[in-house]
Amino acid sequence: MIWRLLAFACAALASASVAEIPAASPAPITLGESYTVRSQVMNGERTINVYLPAGYAKNDKRYPVLYLIDGGVDQDFVHIVGASVIGAAWGRQQDAIVVGIATQDRREELTGPTSDPALLAKYPTAGHSERFRRFIRNEVKPLIEARYRTNGTDGVIGESLAGLFIAETWLREPDLFGSYAAISPSLWWDNAKLTAAAAALMSKQQAGHRLLLATADEGADQAAIAEDFLAAVGTRGKVCAVPHPEYTHATIYHAVVPAALQFLFPTAEKLDPQYGFTTGCPETTE
Repeated sequence: MIWRLLAFACAALASASVAEIPAASPAPITLGESYTVRSQVMNGERTINVYLPAGYAKNDKRYPVLYLIDGGVDQDFVHIVGASVIGAAWGRQQDAIVVGIATQDRREELTGPTSDPALLAKYPTAGHSERFRRFIRNEVKPLIEARYRTNGTDGVIGESLAGLFIAETWLREPDLFGSYAAISPSLWWDNAKLTAAAAALMSKQQAGHRLLLATADEGADQAAIAEDFLAAVGTRGKVCAVPHPEYTHATIYHAVVPAALQFLFPTAEKLDPQYGFTTGCPETTE
């Protein structure tokens, strides 16, 4: 009984303390800007989210642009912006404008054409990654370049199916982005069709665009596909493969994003070894 009385008394005191706090109107926390655009390419409304570095409004500096696939607020926009802010604060990466390109139907937008009847039966809209690339090329990038102070340098990041889209874009249209980071890409999709086509798609163009391929522990079959992909692209492209057997498909993204952003937007600053700011790629680990 005594404990009930004490609990009641504590609750009453807490209520009284809260009541004594002066009422205040909460202020919204603004992370960025959001556009709803009518896309002719995608034949519908699309969402583009933009984060601007803290000093953007106070200077005339031009910034690199990070394009994020699956960039909705309810997707990966918030945690990628956070990683970019912290990375820039530590001098690990350049400050960057972050452009989140929200996806709606990921298998439609992020996968290449397939004739697999089982896949089409399960995902009838799949296979239109070329259209999504056209949307980025013809509508998203012109919007960003017209409205913001960009410096002509950009990179793209994404995970899982978005990683597959990034790897395919690096092969099929390497000039679309300056550098690429594919995290745990779904190279298994459509019986590893992209890997089978990789060697034939390689040309001199990829050599001017670095690709980071970060893989998790997803079993022997998936590891073999990644190895086949790397063997197919050979040394003709600037590819940095970083295996992370300590992570799974579900845990790798948050863990490796800081290193991926360092890879995409390296600084000239010599980083203190005690911080452990490495990417696993020789040209950007110092």
